[in-house]
Amino acid sequence: MADRKSGAGDTVVIKKYANRRLYNTATSAYVTLEDLARMVREGVDFVVYDAKTNDDLTRQILTQIIFEEESRGEALLPVQFLRQLIGFYGGQMQGVLPSYLEMSLDAFTRQQEQMRGQFSKAFGAAPGAGLLDEAVKRNMAMFAEAMKIWPGFNAAGAGRPAAAPPPEQAAADPLDEMRRQMDQMRAQLDSLSGKKGG
Repeated sequence: MADRKSGAGDTVVIKKYANRRLYNTATSAYVTLEDLARMVREGVDFVVYDAKTNDDLTRQILTQIIFEEESRGEALLPVQFLRQLIGFYGGQMQGVLPSYLEMSLDAFTRQQEQMRGQFSKAFGAAPGAGLLDEAVKRNMAMFAEAMKIWPGFNAAGAGRPAAAPPPEQAAADPLDEMRRQMDQMRAQLDSLSGKKGG
């Protein structure tokens, strides 16, 4: 893939060299993981390629950024969540989990934006820290509720495989069962979003 320079709205190409240095082809400057984390927060889309092999390293670099943030005391991911996440690798749900997590975080982000908009309308300015903290707590509770309907994330079954389905469900196609669970989760998220937004 050829190098692409970034224009307005384009994806920035970052090259990773053998010496582990990261080079931003849009600005023609070396960058750090901290710089890339700032770009993520600012909504700048980027991809990372190995400078020699041209392999896509974006996922690895984003994972490194999360590791760095967690290491410096900016802990965001609960230990139990990390244990459960690791438990899904190699399992039946590995193919479905990424889209589930992405959809859940999208719903969470939409809720945050709605709340900020409501606060702005009500107070004519950015919300106070206490009000925003309360909104975050409510959203986390909504997220936790949504997680309960997904097998394996249920707090009662933490660290253990989900209970076996009833015999009439056991014969069903696993793909149909996953679709049913996704539909159920979507309905739950929609109903929770309706309650919080209303």
